[in-house]
Amino acid sequence: MEENIITIDDFLKVDLRVATVVEAEEVPDSQKLLKLKVSLGSEERQIIAGIKKSYSPEDLVGKQIVVIANLQPRKLAGLESEGMLLATHDEEDSIVLVSPQKDVPAGNKLG
Repeated sequence: MEENIITIDDFLKVDLRVATVVEAEEVPDSQKLLKLKVSLGSEERQIIAGIKKSYSPEDLVGKQIVVIANLQPRKLAGLESEGMLLATHDEEDSIVLVSPQKDVPAGNKLG
């Protein structure tokens, strides 16, 4: 387990922010992926996420989530993803998004 331990300096490099989902749609020819447009307050980003089995696009619009805002962009299914959302699984192995308990301004930093 010690190989998984990080320093506080490593943790402080991660930019966790609240984002509001502005748009959501299915990624064509994908069983798992949704394409999200999220607002971080002063900017909007596209995030490609493997949450389709647990969430429909309609479930997500207007929802606040937590994202890693400073992750290097990468391509998924030919689409650029400019961040990563945080999620876990419940007892039924459904995906559960991490979100604030009440609405806060989009772009707020966690920590």
